[in-house]
Amino acid sequence: MGPLLAQLAQFFSRVERFGADIARRQRLAAVLCGLLVLFVRAAELPRLPVPEPWVHDEFSFLLAADTFASGRLVNLTHPMWVHFESIHINQVPTYISMYPPGQGLALAAGQVVFGHPWAGVLLTTALFCWVLCWMLQGWLPPGWAFLGGMLVTMRIGVFTGTANSYFGTAVAGIGGALLLGALPRILRRPRAYHALLLGLGLAILANTRPYEGLLACIPVAIALLVWMVTRKPGLRVAVVKVILPLVLVVVPAAAATCYYCYRATGDPFRMPYLVNRETYAVTPYFLWQSFRPEPAYHHEVMRAFYVELEPGFQNAIGQNSLAGWLRAARGKVWRAWLSYLGFALTVPLIAFPCLFKDRRVRFFLLSAPVVLFGLGLARYTQPHYLMPMAGACYVIVLQSMRHMRQWRLRGHQAGLLLVRAVCFFCCAVFLGQVIAPYSDPPYPGNLQRAQVLRHLEGLPGRQLVIVRYGPEHDPNREWVYNRADIDHAKVVWAREMSPVDNQELLRYFRDRTAWLVEPDQQPPGLSPYIPLQ
Repeated sequence: MGPLLAQLAQFFSRVERFGADIARRQRLAAVLCGLLVLFVRAAELPRLPVPEPWVHDEFSFLLAADTFASGRLVNLTHPMWVHFESIHINQVPTYISMYPPGQGLALAAGQVVFGHPWAGVLLTTALFCWVLCWMLQGWLPPGWAFLGGMLVTMRIGVFTGTANSYFGTAVAGIGGALLLGALPRILRRPRAYHALLLGLGLAILANTRPYEGLLACIPVAIALLVWMVTRKPGLRVAVVKVILPLVLVVVPAAAATCYYCYRATGDPFRMPYLVNRETYAVTPYFLWQSFRPEPAYHHEVMRAFYVELEPGFQNAIGQNSLAGWLRAARGKVWRAWLSYLGFALTVPLIAFPCLFKDRRVRFFLLSAPVVLFGLGLARYTQPHYLMPMAGACYVIVLQSMRHMRQWRLRGHQAGLLLVRAVCFFCCAVFLGQVIAPYSDPPYPGNLQRAQVLRHLEGLPGRQLVIVRYGPEHDPNREWVYNRADIDHAKVVWAREMSPVDNQELLRYFRDRTAWLVEPDQQPPGLSPYIPLQ
């Protein structure tokens, strides 16, 4: 056993020296984290193909991408819009995604440049891992920052929903990493370049995850104010190297965001998200808000989602009591832990108490109450909502690893052994995902809808699909989503309504072949549409 342990120690020492040589070239180290995402995910395409959308949010983001890729900010309300109503989509006053435009722009870039919006997902995921490593370099020594970048790449950069869905997770993560990475550089040696990056991070967060981005920005703003007052860099330095560059980025970005809101809602200060919630939702987003009366829905599936399914999601109703809030908070913490840490990256937190005397991470420890309090006020918190703060999480883990590495037990380097075991386990899990066969794809998407769509796109002429759900239909399995330009789309999806409404729809699309799809059949039924009498 002794010689084996000595050989393992020698192996790890060589790997650490090799990693340290790369880490000293900080730009190269950050780029390698991004390239690892691109190369591994591209190599996995034969067995893990381009994902299909499934969740409502994904279709909504894809609508935004298709709109922007078509050269428009918004789409006019369609004359038959009632047939096209769907979850997380605005139909009035304009036909557009309810979400901020950041992720839609990233997907649109993939659609325009590479022919498919998923290219935007993959590139932004790679960029996120790159920028996160750069962010860690601002807080930690180069070797530890490179280790953190590689751990993040292996943990969430290739096989999770970040790279295999259309949620926009990585774009918000890029904004948060720019924000938190620019801060320590400005505090040490203010440069206009870093202030510009901080402003860019602010702009990205405002257009991806505005609320969580605000929570991340509050501690940063306080830290900058304290720096200006206590360090006294001088009025000229503060204005020329920090304030002016921030203004040059934030003001045009704010103007562009207001213009987008104006085009989408008619009010520069009213987001499409608010219009959607006021139109359809019953459950408020924040704890202090009152539940709204049930609106008049045109479709039962919409009512089922907003009135029956959504209020129970994450115990939204039960959070009005302390016990219900605690139950929901426990579930949120559990899902976030699974997404960002897991068992292996939790082990270093044994050394978390050592951080209370560590000046390097004092900013994050003081920021945590602000962020946690703000998150606790929201009824809904999914793991990908927290991406603006992902960098802060990994700084805490890595600094805990640094402290744990120094631990000794009876003269033996027990802490070093633990750190190496954590890294080895993370690498082994990642390699296992690379080479292990899949019994089922981890993020398959709505494959049945995709198959029907491909079949109809292969037919001559243009098609109209009328969707008829069964009485036990799951509102999470939505099929009615359309392209930005509905009238010129190859396939149009519509909801079945009353015989009179259906006849009006068929007259409008009289140049199309009408089909009936029944998603709740197994397999989903596809047949020529026969109007109801």
